[in-house]
Amino acid sequence: MRIGDLAHATGVSVRSLRYYEQQLLLTSERTLGGHRTYDDDAADRVRLIQRLYAAGLSSQAIAALLPCESTKDVTDDMLRVVRHQMARIELRIEELTAARKKLGGILDTMEDHRSI
Repeated sequence: MRIGDLAHATGVSVRSLRYYEQQLLLTSERTLGGHRTYDDDAADRVRLIQRLYAAGLSSQAIAALLPCESTKDVTDDMLRVVRHQMARIELRIEELTAARKKLGGILDTMEDHRSI
């Protein structure tokens, strides 16, 4: 699949796909004309990269984890990265839950004052 097709299939910009390659998160082959082509599983990989970015992982953390996803080989470093990221996400969830609770209280107060 060509880069434009992959971009269309995943909703990711061509520029982002090139960046993923620069960060060694995605690989392509080149045609004789110099055009990038991707394997059929590239769309799934791009979607996984997007989910990991959305979870707040850096490109270095993602690069450390992707070999496990494709080869199923697990290293101590991969486990450390995943545990660290899980702890970071759990902390962020706690912070967001506290913020939501506080904001809900403020909203309740505002609605009480508005109806007076």
